[in-house]
Amino acid sequence: MLKPEVKAFHHADTGTFSYVVRDTGGRAAAVIDPVLDYDPAAARTSTESADRIAAFVRDNGLEVVWILETHAHADHLTAAPYLKECLGGTIGIGSGITRVQSTFRDVLNLGDALTIDGSQFDHLFGNDETFAIGAVEARAIPTPGHTSDSLTYLIGDAAFVGDSLFMPDAGTARCDFPGGDAHVLWRSTRRLFELPDETRLFICHDYGPGGREVRCETTVGAQKRRNIHVGGDRTEGEFVKTRTERDATLGMPRLILPAIQINIRAGRAPEPEGNGVSYLKIPLNQF
Repeated sequence: MLKPEVKAFHHADTGTFSYVVRDTGGRAAAVIDPVLDYDPAAARTSTESADRIAAFVRDNGLEVVWILETHAHADHLTAAPYLKECLGGTIGIGSGITRVQSTFRDVLNLGDALTIDGSQFDHLFGNDETFAIGAVEARAIPTPGHTSDSLTYLIGDAAFVGDSLFMPDAGTARCDFPGGDAHVLWRSTRRLFELPDETRLFICHDYGPGGREVRCETTVGAQKRRNIHVGGDRTEGEFVKTRTERDATLGMPRLILPAIQINIRAGRAPEPEGNGVSYLKIPLNQF
């Protein structure tokens, strides 16, 4: 199995890792989970973080063929359309995004302002759909549970798991968002654990539990042995109990309201109103 080269970019404000994955034998590359900087106090976006990714791509003479979202994130805004404008590429996400759009169209009372067919994205990946980045074979593995649209991208020997798994000492992502389900996430982790132990796993978030340095890379074997939520001899019942109890103590992500409204539109703002300004909605007492 080919081993693509992976470059990680850490967005400290949201604890997010974005990636550039390249075919080491050629120029083809993919960008995964890019972040658009956002100041919630001013409701202002900027592109400093995305520009670092663009500079890396240009400096290395790469050709972006895919811009991949592991799911519609609730903790950061995506920079996918900005990078497409800068670098080209096809924006892809799992076909489960239509369920997420349907859910949040109701939660946010968006009505006809949001179509729920996924057409905002360039490509919707079906379950286990195969694609390529240059000579590197890739597959979109559905791993729902955190959200209903969560995907893992297996690219050569590297799997990009989004929020399904964190580093082994941090466990898994929460399952209490609309469309989340701890039982489903357990089954998704079992599917990931069927991959070879040496498969590299690249996570989307790390917050340095216990004060350790943040990290982004682990392996299937390490997760199977040491993940504090789903590794070792833990059972599905134990995981669901632990996950449910922990989720009950968590507040909503700081950027969930702007992030969801932008990300279910593939990173684009709502249509401007009569004064030329785009507006986001804040539902009171709904979360």
